[in-house]
Parts: sequence; structure tokens; C-alpha cells
Amino acid sequence: MTLPARLFATLIALVAVAGLVLQFVTYRIGHPGADAFETVWSLARYFTILTNTLVAATFTLMTVRGRMPGPLWMGGLTLWIAIVGAVYYALLANAVSGLDAVADRLVHLATPLLTVAFWLFYAPKHGLRLASAASWLLWPLLYVGYALLRGELDGFYPYFFVDPTRIGWDGVLRWSALLGVSFAAAGGLQVGIARLLR
Repeated sequence: MTLPARLFATLIALVAVAGLVLQFVTYRIGHPGADAFETVWSLARYFTILTNTLVAATFTLMTVRGRMPGPLWMGGLTLWIAIVGAVYYALLANAVSGLDAVADRLVHLATPLLTVAFWLFYAPKHGLRLASAASWLLWPLLYVGYALLRGELDGFYPYFFVDPTRIGWDGVLRWSALLGVSFAAAGGLQVGIARLLR
């Protein structure tokens, strides 16, 4: 990695970690009876938190080792965190203030934008094709299965589009298909951009 790329990776790692820490803090403030394990377990329901964790881990390792993962992982990670921001602001955003607002901006806006910028300017893009975009669907599909299983076990579904008690199983299937198509289209667009930039 070049020095500018490594410095940029360090910035993203710090922002992603700060967002996760603030999410932990704000959850504890809102749930004073929860201990550290309960807080982490509750936050781990959310695609936002899990994907930000992937970003934080990836960019921390890049900072420490000075090496970048391959184009398939970097492309997928960028797509997933970009969708975090897009879905949040399109479907889920609520008016929040104070520390909650700072935490929300970090995990839903700052980290996605910085990661996309890093991918555009520094990430390897060789060898990406439509099959790559198809493989990037694996993480969101795994998440949907995980969210539904946890919801069945504890009765709490993190998002309305994976909540059969609110929209029925047919609604969950429709929303999953819609989001899957959106992921696939965004991934295909990303592959096209990679070829142009390459």
C-alpha cells in the first residue's frame, strides 16, 4: 500500500471503530440494565453493525499490515457498506439528536462514504465481473437468514422488512427479493465502474 492509501485506511478504521463504540455507548445509556455482553448481543442483530464491524476489522488490518485484500473482498465490502447508507436514508432514518445523531452519522454516512471513496481511488479492481457481483449477494442473504432465525428465537426483528409479524412471510419474501435485486443491480454497476476506472 502507498502511504496515502495507508493513511486513508487508518482514517476509515478510526471512523468505523468510533461509530461502533458510540453505538455501544448510546445503547447502554438507553438500556442501563444491560451489561456489556447483552449490549453487544443486541447490537449484533443489525446489518449496519455487523457490516461496520467488517469494515473496521478490514481497514484496521490494512493499517497494521500495510497490505490490501483482493478486489473481490474490497468490492463486496464497499457494496455492502454503501447499501447500509442507502437503505438507512431511504427507508429507516429517524430524527435523532445528541450522541445518537453522531453515532448514526458515523455508521450510516461517514463510514460508507469514506469506504466508497477509498475503493474508487485506491482499491484493486482487476478481475471483477458479473459473477463477482453475484457472489456479493452471499453476505446479505446470510444476514436475512440470521435475522429471521434470531427473530424466531427471541421475538425481535431488527428491521420491518425481515419482520413477518408486521408484514407477513409474503411481505418478507417480497422485500428480500426487492433488496436482492437492488444489491445485484448496484453490484453490476460497481463492476462496470471498476472496468472503466481500470
